[in-house]
Amino acid sequence: MKDQRTRAYAAGAKIARERHQREAPMDAEALRRVTASDIVVVEGCYDHVQAVLEALEMPHTRLADAQLDRVHLRPEQLLVINCPGNISPGAIVRVRDFVAAGGSLFTTDWALRNVIEPAFANTIAYNERRTADDVVRIEIADADNPFLAGVIDPGEEPLWWLEGSSYPIRVLDTDRVKVLVRSSELESKYGEAPVAVHFTYGRGEVFHMISHYYLQRTELRTARHQQSAASYAEAKGVDLVDVDTRGLAVGDVESAASSARLLTNVIARKKRRDD
Repeated sequence: MKDQRTRAYAAGAKIARERHQREAPMDAEALRRVTASDIVVVEGCYDHVQAVLEALEMPHTRLADAQLDRVHLRPEQLLVINCPGNISPGAIVRVRDFVAAGGSLFTTDWALRNVIEPAFANTIAYNERRTADDVVRIEIADADNPFLAGVIDPGEEPLWWLEGSSYPIRVLDTDRVKVLVRSSELESKYGEAPVAVHFTYGRGEVFHMISHYYLQRTELRTARHQQSAASYAEAKGVDLVDVDTRGLAVGDVESAASSARLLTNVIARKKRRDD
């Protein structure tokens, strides 16, 4: 039997895909046009965004971090750099030029210090207060932002896992940087509320998230969280008959579905804009 997180993401991804088809058919059509060259993933030893893409059955190309020094990047691509983002100074310049030309960049956790700070100075920064291995409740910060459509529905309480030594995000440029997802619990514990942020640079854009996008664990804090995953899927109008949900609860699948939907929103809008 596949491990619990793999199965949770299989369920969450199916929910995200089917809801996209119903709620945003033009986005769903754009997702069907995605090819492996559209999404370039720089593998990291800590985070694994590619595992979410696999659950979504989304084609993509993987690179080792050293390959970023010589690969040709095109403005119509989405570049994902997994934590820790240990890329060379030359690659930093290539990433900055890629975004300025219209590319989209998606980074996680330690890439804040290793990629974002040197490439996009004075936008966001690490606040120098590492987190514990923790789980915090997250909230939508900008309900009207199209990247957040269907990510968290009313009454939901998804939780976000913080890897031990995650880097809290301090917003430096409050005019340019938009906080998409926040956490009051994160702020009270570690000094900063942002969980996911977005800003433009040149003709392109940057997304950054604290901790790892592939969530390794969650918590079942409430009675609702402890209900069956099937009950959550049913509420979303999705049949999980072909997904192994044994032992999975609402709390497991809700977080996976939220992160899967955010990623598909980002990919779909990029594809629609650049096709």
